[in-house]
Amino acid sequence: MNTPPHDAVPPPEGPFEPTTGAARLRPPLRRVSGRSIGVWTVRSILGGLINLVLLSVLAWAAGVLPWSWIPEWARENAWMLPTVYFVYALLRTAIVPSWRYRVHRWEVTEDVVYTRSGWIARHWQLVPVNRLQTVDHTQGWLERIFGVATLEVQTASYAGSSTIEGLDAEEARVLSEELAARAGTLRDDAT
Repeated sequence: MNTPPHDAVPPPEGPFEPTTGAARLRPPLRRVSGRSIGVWTVRSILGGLINLVLLSVLAWAAGVLPWSWIPEWARENAWMLPTVYFVYALLRTAIVPSWRYRVHRWEVTEDVVYTRSGWIARHWQLVPVNRLQTVDHTQGWLERIFGVATLEVQTASYAGSSTIEGLDAEEARVLSEELAARAGTLRDDAT
């Protein structure tokens, strides 16, 4: 069997079909930074700990305080609530960040910002560069620790906004500057 070399077929130029202009929902080419797994893991741990403490206090209060409005069976088994939540939070922290890393992708072509996100329900979004109104580059305290950032591109329509979370910080800065300049150029050409 004679197969053509891998470089015989040129790589796709964007999410749009070159001849028809129709959208092809192929996965965007770029992944977010691998360090984003650390950010998502720490966020999950912190959120899980806060919820676990609150549920533990609630379970303790239900067992100790004379709340007659809570059924007897619920007061006797109140300890199960933080236990079940702990197992859930542990599984969520172990699975979700790496799964999310495998799914979250992005790509910027000459005319569109293309993203895919969602670890259970997938969200594909194509945002035309000439429709961009603002390009936001943000970096929270946890993102600074891990050296990643979030890039958000917004259009006049709420549905036209797209967020790329977990980009390398320097790459996000450069990309935000390029997109802002390109959107300004394209908007000036359209007037």
